[in-house]
Amino acid sequence: MDTTPQPIRVTAELLDLLRRYDRPGPRYTSYPTAVEFHEGVNGAAYEAKLAEADAVPGDPLSLYFHLPFCRKRCAFCGCSVIITRKPEVVGRYLEYLRREIDLVAARLPRRRTVNQVHWGGGTPTHLDSAALSTLWADINRRFQLAPGAEVAIEVDPRVTTHEQIDTLRALGFNRLSMGVQDFTPAVQEAIGRHQGVEESVDLFNYGRSAGFDSINVDQVYGLPRQTPESFRRNLDQLIALRPDRVAVYSFAFVPWVKANQRRLDPASFPSPELKFELLLNAVAAFTAAGYVQIGMDHFALPSDELAVAQRAGRLHRNFMGYTVMPATDQIGFGITSIGDLRGAFVQNVKKLAGYYDALEAGRLPVERGYLLDGDDKIRRQVILQLMCNFSLDTATIEERFGIRFVEYFAAELEELKTSEESGFVRLSPGRIEVTGRGRLFIRNVCMTFDRYLRVKRAGDEQVFSRTV
Repeated sequence: MDTTPQPIRVTAELLDLLRRYDRPGPRYTSYPTAVEFHEGVNGAAYEAKLAEADAVPGDPLSLYFHLPFCRKRCAFCGCSVIITRKPEVVGRYLEYLRREIDLVAARLPRRRTVNQVHWGGGTPTHLDSAALSTLWADINRRFQLAPGAEVAIEVDPRVTTHEQIDTLRALGFNRLSMGVQDFTPAVQEAIGRHQGVEESVDLFNYGRSAGFDSINVDQVYGLPRQTPESFRRNLDQLIALRPDRVAVYSFAFVPWVKANQRRLDPASFPSPELKFELLLNAVAAFTAAGYVQIGMDHFALPSDELAVAQRAGRLHRNFMGYTVMPATDQIGFGITSIGDLRGAFVQNVKKLAGYYDALEAGRLPVERGYLLDGDDKIRRQVILQLMCNFSLDTATIEERFGIRFVEYFAAELEELKTSEESGFVRLSPGRIEVTGRGRLFIRNVCMTFDRYLRVKRAGDEQVFSRTV
């Protein structure tokens, strides 16, 4: 069955669906979401999970390193960042990051092979070439890359030099993720991020010439002062670059979490209807240019590994995004980073002082986490399959978890009939298929299977960003 999305036009029917379904909801980078994390999962619990992980030495690991530093905080940013221009601040952080690497590696004496590494931020290229090389040496001293491993880094064209690109390539990095957000000067002025088209294009082209075969570019819709005309120009400029992958993220306005967003004027935001039109424009533009829609917010060329994996129904998603290199366990390093191993989520402390204090004492710097129960694991797999591959073969869930799907999810299947009436899914015996329209509302479809959303709690209205 061909479920390739076709260009979608704004109609009165779609606008009615927007009004009905555009509400706060998770992005499902994890299930259960971080809202459920609690301090009962601490360093001792993490140690126990690392011991479990070490008992399967043949499985590769996935490693994430959070490098939180930026020179300036953008008004729209929702990331965990530290603003500094002082090299000694960065140097001290890297010293303690090395301590954390040593502590974790000591608890994994038999399991050191890695098939995925990702450096995120902040701005990882806030580090100069020498610091990049030093951190890479610290990692390689304790872990070994598997052949064909995915080694990715997020780069900011405003601060990344050709020298740094050469260094990264020489170290073994093979994927770049470039933040663009929006090329329009009026939008950049509103969000406090000034980034010329020329410097972005220059870095992209230099990355290509340096041997990076896979370059991802990030774009954001729903930013202040965006219009259909300006956004379409952005899309045309991106398509002309022909990146392998494009992430088109919905702007998450969460000023109750990120105080820097209070600098933005909500009156300058696109209306919900206009924001929806921007999303439709992106879907239409990229599919017309030959890209395949991947998950809820990515597009990839048909030859890209993500597109190939989606066609085969084996696309995966973790805290680092969509991937074809799933590892059974992911470990996070640095402040705020999250690990996912042996049925548990563990998150590091958010403050530098707490991070340093824990490592000074020889303790793993864990602040909170969550231990998944059996029901969590079932629902997690259902949501993962829908988010990644837009389809679910219920027999695979039954076989893996020993349940009868129609009985276990009787209430959810009944609720999904409303989504079917709205044109989001097609239900048939043994299968759930997400339609082209449903891909626009995939978060809503997945929310049907989220048991935690069924319990209304005080403050829930200020937890998640809006789904569209």
